[in-house]
Amino acid sequence: MSSPIPTKIVPSAKPAEMSPAQVAREFRALLDDGMQIRPAGEAKRDPESLLSRGYTPKYKLELFDTVFYLTNVRQNEDIRFYVAYVVQSKSAGGRKTAFPRIFYKDLSLIWRAASHFIRSDTENWIGKGDVRAYMENGEELYSSAESTTDLPLEIQTGLESLIRRGGRIRSDQQALALVLRRGPDDRIAPYSDFSEPRRKAQSDPRNLINRNRPVARFSRHNDPRSLRFVSGFEPDFSSKGILELSTSTSKLYGGELRRYRVLSRNRKIQYFFMAGPHQAWVVPPQATTAQLSSFGLRTVDVVADDDLFVPGYEYHYLDVTVEPPEFYSQIPKGYAGKTSELDAYRADASPWLEKLPVVREFRTKVLNA
Repeated sequence: MSSPIPTKIVPSAKPAEMSPAQVAREFRALLDDGMQIRPAGEAKRDPESLLSRGYTPKYKLELFDTVFYLTNVRQNEDIRFYVAYVVQSKSAGGRKTAFPRIFYKDLSLIWRAASHFIRSDTENWIGKGDVRAYMENGEELYSSAESTTDLPLEIQTGLESLIRRGGRIRSDQQALALVLRRGPDDRIAPYSDFSEPRRKAQSDPRNLINRNRPVARFSRHNDPRSLRFVSGFEPDFSSKGILELSTSTSKLYGGELRRYRVLSRNRKIQYFFMAGPHQAWVVPPQATTAQLSSFGLRTVDVVADDDLFVPGYEYHYLDVTVEPPEFYSQIPKGYAGKTSELDAYRADASPWLEKLPVVREFRTKVLNA
């Protein structure tokens, strides 16, 4: 049996102190030395054409045995994103491979790696990773486990810091099709290049976090006060548990956002807490394992009740695209606040968040509020 995945607690990765020209030269030197580019999308017919199309990397981040080469930030009508080349030191056959991926900023303000995409006359969707089964009205259904696409917490700050370095953000309508594998309209599940490294890592029980059982759950439905953590997996808000603080800005949240990376008491997982002028919330935690897939993602999950990770603003609106119109909400029932002045589809989730014991503790011990 192979060894379990090692764990490492490291500072967040900072962009390399290299000019865009130096990063580009380094990347081309790797290609000259035999490295191959392997896109999953339309560019697979001529992988190096990505460079001539303007997707030459400008920035570099390193985490564990993985190097991320990143273009300037681009955007389309749906997302803001990087084209990222993921290069790992341990490549098959001894030859390095650069896997082009789309790293995009989700509405929850977390950077993610898209697993695939769907684009047709009736669908426009970015694949959100692995799927999980659930029962509804006696029928087994599937939904995306979106946190499986969350990029390592250790590179979130680095990605955020690079947004404005390239100047004006260019509009780009072609990158997704060039880089990502296109799926049929009904495919929410990722392809094997995404799921197989995860299946392999989680087939060894020694790699599982809390035996793949929830580290936090609500003992009573729709009651935020009933949140309970498994002993050891609580956030450690002491000076030893708070790894770092970074800041960003958000129009939606009304100004500065403080972003705290916090270890669990047993050091097996880590959390990301966000604090804006009005709201505070928790991002899904990650393991402190040091293995990443070719998507740049951790291969081991941390399971917890999704209602713990409601962002400060969440979807809450009347869906008029169905007949008859029906209300759609991702905020626990009865806890939606005022509709955002900037986004009519989202409402303030503070009525739920401020009753979570862990948010109250975060405000008291960290924000001194």
